[in-house]
Amino acid sequence: MADQLQQVEKVLPEDIARTFEAAVNVFQGKTEHMDDLLKNGGTLLRKVSKNFSSTQMILGVAALAVVSIIVINRASQDE
Repeated sequence: MADQLQQVEKVLPEDIARTFEAAVNVFQGKTEHMDDLLKNGGTLLRKVSKNFSSTQMILGVAALAVVSIIVINRASQDE
């Protein structure tokens, strides 16, 4: 039972690919993919959080927040 609790979800190549694909779509101006980017990025961060130090975790969340702010800013300028 204790082994099951300590099992860390492995980061799959598909997780990285989905996050990268969503990021590329968002940076190309397809803001409808923003939800995918946040969902996939959050999932990726959750999976790697067990291996990150607290500083790395803060930087990862900050990077996701910066991307979100940039996309929201672009979307508001387009309207």
